[in-house]
Amino acid sequence: MEEALKRINELKELINKANYEYYTLDNPTISDYEYDMMMKELIELETEYPSLKTPDSPSNRVGGEVLTKFEKVTHAIEMKSLADIFSYEEVLSYVDGVKKITQDESYSLELKIDGLSISLIYKGGVLVEASTRGDGVTGENVTNNVKTIKSVPLKLKEDLDIEVRGEVFLSKAQLEKINKEREAQGEPLFKNERNAAAGTLRQLDSKIVAKRGLDTFMYYVVKPENYGLKTQTEALKYLKSLGFNTNPVSKEVNKVSDILEYLDEIDSKRFDFDYPIDGVVFKYNKFSEYTRIGETVKSPKWAIAYKFAPLEVKTKIKSITFQVGRTGVITPVAELDPVNISGSTVARATLNNEDYILSKDIRVGDSVYVRKAAEIIPEVVRVELNERDASSLPFKMIDTCPECGSMLLRKPGEADYYCLNEDCPARLVNQIIHFASRDAYDIQGLGSKVAEFIYQEGYVKTIDQIFTLKDYAQTMILKEGFGEKSVTQLIDSIENSKNQNFDRLVYGLGIKQVGKKVAKVICERYPNIDLLMEAKEEDLSSISDIGDVIAKSVYDYFHNESNINMINKLKSFGLNMVYVSSKKEGETVFTGKTVVLTGSLSKYSRDEASKIIEDMGGKTSSSVSKKTDYVLYGEAAGSKLTKAQELGIKLITEEEFEEMING
Repeated sequence: MEEALKRINELKELINKANYEYYTLDNPTISDYEYDMMMKELIELETEYPSLKTPDSPSNRVGGEVLTKFEKVTHAIEMKSLADIFSYEEVLSYVDGVKKITQDESYSLELKIDGLSISLIYKGGVLVEASTRGDGVTGENVTNNVKTIKSVPLKLKEDLDIEVRGEVFLSKAQLEKINKEREAQGEPLFKNERNAAAGTLRQLDSKIVAKRGLDTFMYYVVKPENYGLKTQTEALKYLKSLGFNTNPVSKEVNKVSDILEYLDEIDSKRFDFDYPIDGVVFKYNKFSEYTRIGETVKSPKWAIAYKFAPLEVKTKIKSITFQVGRTGVITPVAELDPVNISGSTVARATLNNEDYILSKDIRVGDSVYVRKAAEIIPEVVRVELNERDASSLPFKMIDTCPECGSMLLRKPGEADYYCLNEDCPARLVNQIIHFASRDAYDIQGLGSKVAEFIYQEGYVKTIDQIFTLKDYAQTMILKEGFGEKSVTQLIDSIENSKNQNFDRLVYGLGIKQVGKKVAKVICERYPNIDLLMEAKEEDLSSISDIGDVIAKSVYDYFHNESNINMINKLKSFGLNMVYVSSKKEGETVFTGKTVVLTGSLSKYSRDEASKIIEDMGGKTSSSVSKKTDYVLYGEAAGSKLTKAQELGIKLITEEEFEEMING
């Protein structure tokens, strides 16, 4: 055992040195293969001699422990969020305000990483706790997951007690790799790096986290005076000397003109970095002035975040094509000369409908400015009329379906055109995709590409035929791109989905005007399929949040002969047709109350929080008004929070929300 201990310590030292050289110094001295072989040997020795494995062992990075939930952590010093500014005028105003207190303009400028705030606590130089920011006061213990991140040292260069803070993020290259794997498995893709990082860090299985390849930049030392640090610049150097990964693009400046020059420089190349950024943070450099500069309830005044505006890029419209949705809606799409926006190539942008195009006078051949709405969805902002060709023709809406050739109809009072052919191939494929989606029947492995394949092959033409796909399992296994494992998992997922609650079926059927929230409201009144199919139109319209339009749509759907036949087939396949309400009995704190959610919540997704409120008899709304009872806010809450404060509406943190739902 003595020899094993000696070799284990030797391997730990070599692996820690390799991590430091790779992540902190950016100067690796060994190959990936050599690293993997050392890790393999370490794991084998620790497996043979489990008593020799220590909490700071690099083998913890492979993950393993699966939790049932995250424990709460109370931060000894609150983790406040930064206030945002958006213009150079606001920058000048902020600096001028600080200068009146400090008499100088000494700042540390750092990139604002679009990730998740994290706190790391070390005792005797060994990592003992990692927690999320949460609501600033209380976060979640994610130590097991953070130990899998290779840029986080499990043991520091010095044996000291210290708390440091920073950002967990996912690189763009890593997101692309993950999404390729998820697409191949038919799983929904992550929209951006931050969503992927957030979803990963809150995984209960640390092995999944280990595979995702998260990274970190650390930027803050709690109680820096305890370590003889006088400035933020010194703190960043100290963090690096301890073994932490720090962002190499940070810069110290001593006059406001240098701040503006740095902002210009970063803005011009913000998409060149392999990690997501959405602005620049500047912190007053001298710690001795922090008390004098002060703080607000939410944010420190000695630091602020400058946020970049959404980037608009000019390109040309090559053509306008048309997509057919599951309800027959025809959506015009601009096919563009490919252009890079927010770090990704954009070749298409939605044009919404005929009225949208005519109001902006968008034409084929036009030079247009395109941006990503909320940095995700491409949209055409405006036309550069000065560059329009004299021979260009005004847009004219098509009158037949691009998929099946049926005549299109624009209903009175609506902006959309519809293909009314219920057997239109595009409509049928999109109905299958919608039915299998996460919020409906959540059939893992049945994404858009698989849905198109099984439709084209003739295996599945309608929703009910999804449940006969098992008859083609052996044939699918022989097809390119499939294998026994993926097909078996798909068939199992289809079988398991039969137990979904009835409201998911109502939503999944794709009834026009019926979203998942409306589906639940309907099922609260009509908790099984027979009652719903017998419901009268006037009774449906009397339900709160329904109204005449939705009532007619639901009534018409369940009185259509082909739909009735399909429902009967679904019944015969054993799908659950009964709604089980999760509402709590009696009056609750949210009964009859309207709640608005704003900002990023740490413990719950928006959908989860909304479901809890609705299950407790409340309603959620997207806008703040005098009728709002509560505003539930999280990190980076914006204008909704401000408006709620102006109206005197009760504000609740995520911690208070949890206390309310637990009585």
